[in-house]
Amino acid sequence: MKRRTFLATTAASLAATQLAGPAAAVAPNGRPTGAQPTVVARFWGPMPTGVTVSRHGRIFVNFPRWGDDVPFTVAEIRGGRPVAYPDAKVNRQDASDLAGHLQSVQSVVVDGADRLWILDTGSPLFAGSSYGGPKLVAVDLHTDRIVRKILFPREVVPSNSYPNDVRFDLRRGAEGMAFITDSGGSNGIIVVDLATGRSWRRLAGHPSALADKQFLPVIEGEPFMFRPADGEPTYYEIGSDGIALSADGMRLYYCPMSSRRLYSVATDALADPDATDAEVAATVEDLGFKPMADGLESDDKGRLYGGDLEHNAIWRRDPNGTYRTLAQGPGLVWVDTLSVASDRHLYAIANQVNRQSAFHEGKDLRRKPYLLVRLPIDAGPVRLV
Repeated sequence: MKRRTFLATTAASLAATQLAGPAAAVAPNGRPTGAQPTVVARFWGPMPTGVTVSRHGRIFVNFPRWGDDVPFTVAEIRGGRPVAYPDAKVNRQDASDLAGHLQSVQSVVVDGADRLWILDTGSPLFAGSSYGGPKLVAVDLHTDRIVRKILFPREVVPSNSYPNDVRFDLRRGAEGMAFITDSGGSNGIIVVDLATGRSWRRLAGHPSALADKQFLPVIEGEPFMFRPADGEPTYYEIGSDGIALSADGMRLYYCPMSSRRLYSVATDALADPDATDAEVAATVEDLGFKPMADGLESDDKGRLYGGDLEHNAIWRRDPNGTYRTLAQGPGLVWVDTLSVASDRHLYAIANQVNRQSAFHEGKDLRRKPYLLVRLPIDAGPVRLV
């Protein structure tokens, strides 16, 4: 995995006001879509990457440990402030007890049973992980207590892996299965049987999971590359990242970050621990062009959502393969994670990743606050239960 030195600070505040400054949202044909993003939270401290919303409207976010002091890596928004969740103790980074503490969380997702799952990379500063660090942690939202912890073995999550995002199908197996993109190592998809805790890798090194090595996007008017203060620029090569399940659970959508292609694979093949790599790969479909995106999301009407990182926008892909821009404007700099909630809104984090010092010869160009916004959509979340 290419070096990614991202810096973060701490604290946050809420506001429920219209997004300041964005241009009117426009469809590809140039007509306004009518959707206007509303700011749900402004973050003046650490850079968030993930967001998820429970069935009853509880909002959870996470702050990976990418450089600066991050007192808690998972939080719930309460009374206008992020509060360590499920408590401050488990959020305390502790190299002597990797399994007992959250080291650096990249993603939080509420499943169809309304449990919060926490995906811990176990790799603060992208420095590599050790056994016990990378894990899936489930929290019962009725009791706010951890009820499950699944540690990944080294053959599934090597030290150079970077578990990125996760989706759940609770109809599979005895208690359901999780599907995770791995943005590090050989890239690919990690599958987890939630009943047994057994996990396995799929599509490791498959072309659909790999970065386009000559990918050179233009973001905020300049070619986007790693630009160290004391070295030559290098391409931004990040593989499998965005992930979403189809409304019927039969296909898993995914995309490399450094690419403008969208792919899907049969979940039946992924979920079969006895399937060969060739059998899984045979079910991969190249769905063609999509804007450069970080996270992906889906709704119960079979539509996909993502951020257009090159145009400060949020898009929707309809089942017929057509794209529509839902929102666009200067506040939507680097749309990261997206989450469809029961209130029939799409929530999205805009966190200015591209302005970090790693991409500007050591100069941090971020301008706080980072934003959590939401858009009304005529659909609900995919709940496979």
